[in-house]
Amino acid sequence: MTLFKKGSIKLDAHIPTGPIQDKWDKHRFEMKLVNPANKRKYKIIVVGSGLAGGSAAASLGELGYHVDCFCYQDSPRRAHSVAAQGGINAAKNYQNDGDSIFRLFYDTVKGGDYRSREANVYRLAQISNAIIDQCVAQGVPFAREYGGMLDNRSFGGAQVSRTFYARGQTGQQLLLGAYQALSRQIAAGTVNMYTRTEMLDLVVINGRARGIVTRDMVTGEIRAHMADAVVLATGGYGNVFYLSTNAKGCNTTAIWRAYKQGALFSNPCFTQIHPTCIPPAGEHQSKLTLMSESLRNDGRIWVPRKQNETRAPNNIPEDERNYYLEEKYPGFGNLVPRDVASRNAKTVVDAGYGVGEQKNGVYLDFAEAIGRLGQNVVKDRYGNLFDMYQSITGENPYEVPMRIYPASHYTMGGLWVDYNLESTIPGLFVIGEANYSDHGANRLGASALMQGLVDGYFVVPYTMGNYLAQAELGQIDTSHPAFQETMAGINAHISRLLSIDGNRTPDSFHRELGKVVWDYCGMERNEAGLKKALERIPEIRAEFWENVKVPGENNDLNQSLEMAGRIGDFMELAELICLDALHRTESCGGHFREESQTEEGEALRDDENFAYVAAWQYDGDDKPPLLNKESLKFEYVALTQRSYK
Repeated sequence: MTLFKKGSIKLDAHIPTGPIQDKWDKHRFEMKLVNPANKRKYKIIVVGSGLAGGSAAASLGELGYHVDCFCYQDSPRRAHSVAAQGGINAAKNYQNDGDSIFRLFYDTVKGGDYRSREANVYRLAQISNAIIDQCVAQGVPFAREYGGMLDNRSFGGAQVSRTFYARGQTGQQLLLGAYQALSRQIAAGTVNMYTRTEMLDLVVINGRARGIVTRDMVTGEIRAHMADAVVLATGGYGNVFYLSTNAKGCNTTAIWRAYKQGALFSNPCFTQIHPTCIPPAGEHQSKLTLMSESLRNDGRIWVPRKQNETRAPNNIPEDERNYYLEEKYPGFGNLVPRDVASRNAKTVVDAGYGVGEQKNGVYLDFAEAIGRLGQNVVKDRYGNLFDMYQSITGENPYEVPMRIYPASHYTMGGLWVDYNLESTIPGLFVIGEANYSDHGANRLGASALMQGLVDGYFVVPYTMGNYLAQAELGQIDTSHPAFQETMAGINAHISRLLSIDGNRTPDSFHRELGKVVWDYCGMERNEAGLKKALERIPEIRAEFWENVKVPGENNDLNQSLEMAGRIGDFMELAELICLDALHRTESCGGHFREESQTEEGEALRDDENFAYVAAWQYDGDDKPPLLNKESLKFEYVALTQRSYK
């Protein structure tokens, strides 16, 4: 069986010429502009209202465009960005500890294990400082030092303090800043907000993105929406693993349907496992809870030196504790990047040193920090996180160590975009976690919020004008045959789901699929396991379409129908994830192939054969996908074996 074929698309990232520090300024000057009076003639659709989507919709509305913004939550305030805890990076160097734009750029490229595009990453670092100024002006209550200056803390993969934060609520506070900017535009009439509305397909006319088809999640109405350009800001696909730190509603439908309309999907196997999550408490858990990476600033990670230890943690003396990250990585200690921390936690648990009733975690201990700083200081820094942990586990982390273990969290893969954040479908822009562009094979902590706001506030408002000023769009409306055909296809898809009337719930299929993907394409992958997954996933998908039971009707609130549609897309995406992981026989970042590791068990890249972005092209339901490649060139950060020792 042919798993994939070679594609023929020549990918052009449209990277500006010149020194890397001048590329963005040069590009902005050379862009075509839309004058203020003409902006009112254009309509733009933004799908998603989190940090990327909310900031983009607000910024585009402020510029004078007519914007339709869609989210499936009952309010933009409930976007999953609200759950981000630890902070947002910027190269302000307030600590005077050696930070700079270039160092943030360097750390991000290295942290991503040299699988990201240099030009995009440098722009991210360059604009990061403006993000802080923007958010302070909006009233975001960042933590401050005694003298009133903004405070910073450290995150994994960096040896400087560059992370701005609002206790453990940074995502919530930043989202409220974006939401108030969005609300201002809604009140001004430049943005129409559609809540409880889910995008189910993209409409492409004459090769350009011209609209979307949605379902009203309350009434079931299928409706077409026309625009001159579409922006997808729909987040990641981490829920493909079933158990994840993502909200249960997070899904892949928007970007997956865009992929099937011609947008290339890049590096789907680059998924991030977060090392600091509360371990599962039983077999019937439906999601996991993140404990912020910021806790690794003051918490020390350890396991007992004795296998199958039964003593309470406070009864285990210091000389019988293995602070394995501090011992193995003295340079970074507990602040190694997420992929490194996650794999090391898996290693010690698999070796029989796990803690808790199910022996499925490691300790994150604050006793030393409380003794050094006092409980009040620790409470000021992390109080809400400690309260959340205690409410979930019933354990007081001020008195006993937290128990943590890695879990699916973020996805570095996503739709391919060029320097303008435009996909391979002209007029379709993809921002935030929905694209692949900035993080390579591993995202450094506190960089997701940075990317979302950089894309939404400062990049797509420029590049959107450049596109519209040159596009020959033509007048259309939703009576166009392309809209009618897409709506008919959606109705047929829904009718098929409702007509199966099988014996299994959508959730049961999702759980089964997630276990296969986690077991064979989780923290470690190997050829035999990936091939087994690629045999098992089509079997699960076939049974899904024969035996799923979706009660109720379409013309009403029907959460089973919503879930079934999303899981159907996860079934197809899971196969592409495993295929991408199988084809990439190197290890890099979060993609760890057991066959490719150093003598010390670290990821071993193969730069000669895999220094590229894998951009997959849909070629039909019954045909293997096509593999296109964007070669990665490193002019400013030398390709070296990543080391955090």
